[in-house]
Amino acid sequence: MIVDFAIYRDGRRSEGPDDLSDALAEARAEGDAFLWIGLHEPTEREFDLVTDEFGLHPLAVEDALKAHQRPKLEVYDDSLFVVLKPVVYEPKSDRVSTGEVMIFIGDSFVVTVRHGEGSPLAAVQRLLENDPDQLRHGPTTVLYAIADAVVDHYLDVATELGTDLEELETEVFSPNLGGSRTTASRIYTFKRQVLEFRRATVPLALPLTRLAGTGPYGAAVPFVNERAQPFFRDVNDHLMRVNESVESLDRLVSDILSAHLAQMSVRQNDDMRKISAFAAMAAVPTLIAGIYGMNFDHMPELHWVWAYPAVILLMVGLEIGLYRKFKQRGWL
Repeated sequence: MIVDFAIYRDGRRSEGPDDLSDALAEARAEGDAFLWIGLHEPTEREFDLVTDEFGLHPLAVEDALKAHQRPKLEVYDDSLFVVLKPVVYEPKSDRVSTGEVMIFIGDSFVVTVRHGEGSPLAAVQRLLENDPDQLRHGPTTVLYAIADAVVDHYLDVATELGTDLEELETEVFSPNLGGSRTTASRIYTFKRQVLEFRRATVPLALPLTRLAGTGPYGAAVPFVNERAQPFFRDVNDHLMRVNESVESLDRLVSDILSAHLAQMSVRQNDDMRKISAFAAMAAVPTLIAGIYGMNFDHMPELHWVWAYPAVILLMVGLEIGLYRKFKQRGWL
């Protein structure tokens, strides 16, 4: 459904014709104006009107309707298609969720399509409308502002994930908490969240590199003002910092999981040594009692007055000796 529809003239919002075709023709005729349409999870039937009026490529339209796309940039004859994935992190549930923002940029129009949660479009629109000097640069400004807002929020999410990882690390290496049965599950869940975050940030590097005009993509991207390249380079620099943080988080959580499994293995070995030590200590009196429990008349010391207490003292002495020996070796 269409959630917003306006014409921006010289950086200021103004109402235009209700008909999309007339509004687009008016924006193109004025030269310094552009049309911005915002949609939220449109159906194919709802999107048909926009597709016909703006001449959007059918492949881009299909991606915009189905969602679940990787961040990317596609150049078509009449428009530029960009996919961004905003990220929301919920600390209480340790869950990373991603939404999607599809942006169509043309000569005098911007069409934004939102799927899921975490979209910065409303905040970006308010920010731009309060800064006409920036907004008068046209559709390129909208693309830059949305990309900048999405990537800046990536930095916040990376910081929150780093804080949670420090807490998880403290739990793993704490003598009292390291053996928790749920620790391995928490580590694995955290790794899944880092992976979900990585799917949103890493693929975005190539589109921003193209928009910034750096690397092998030095040529300008159609429908994007060349003077905006330094701004996209700034966004790309922030994204590089995010990706470095994501790589660090991924490596650290893998190392923490390995360390936790090693700790559990050491604890199991310690438990087995303790069990073996106690089993050996129990075997000695069991052996002596078993021998004296046999029904034979001609056994040494069987009829001695002090035979019973002597055997008990022998058992106690052997137990004490075994206990000290195992204690010295660290088995108990």
